Parts: sequence; structure tokens; C-alpha cells
Amino acid sequence: QVQLVESGGGLVQAGGSLRLSCAASGRTFSHYSMGWFRQAPGKEREFVAAISRGGVTTYYADSVKGRFTISRDNAKSTVYLQMNSLKPEDTAVYYCAASGIMTTTMRSRYDYWGQGTQVTVSS
Repeated sequence: QVQLVESGGGLVQAGGSLRLSCAASGRTFSHYSMGWFRQAPGKEREFVAAISRGGVTTYYADSVKGRFTISRDNAKSTVYLQMNSLKPEDTAVYYCAASGIMTTTMRSRYDYWGQGTQVTVSS
């Protein structure tokens, strides 16, 4: 089992920045690829970003490319999502997830999920 706890969400004005963190415990963090997803009210949960076990490979949704950066610190068992130039459409609950199989954009490939952290961007 892997336990994931997100933090860092909040209310920010459009154009502002937030840094989300996801702390993992349980099994060896470096054995898992990590991803961030988000879910806005009334919408499906969607992929945001993913990072490979060693942090070399990253993927981003087109909607956040150039504004968001995913990173990880395996020594601290933590994955981060730096979000810059935030827009009102970025408002959602943000979830981190762990995949023991592969680095992927596919929600179904993730085995463990955190409880989510709310990000609200005001216009």
C-alpha cells in the first residue's frame, strides 16, 4: 500500500502561482511513477502531469504545458506540482496518484490516490 497526502491548495488570483506537494508513505516511493490529476465540479477527472520514477521523463496536458511543472524528490518521498500563470479554468480538486506499472497519462493505470486538495483561481 502507498498512502498519498496532498497539500498546498488554496485560493489565488488569476495570474498567480501555487505549489502543490504530495507526500508518500508506505512502499518505496522511487518504485512508482507519479501523476497529478484534477477534477472540476460536474466534470471528469482529467490528467494534468506525470513523472517517471527517476524524474527524467515528464508528460503534461496541453492545457497546462508551459505553465505547470512536475518534479519529485525521492529522498523526501514527495512529488510537486508548480503552477504558474493560473487561470480560472484551473479551478479544481487536484489529486496525486502513484503507478507501479508505467509513466502514463491514463487514469486507469494508477493504483493509489490521495484525497485531493482544492485549488480555486479567482478572476
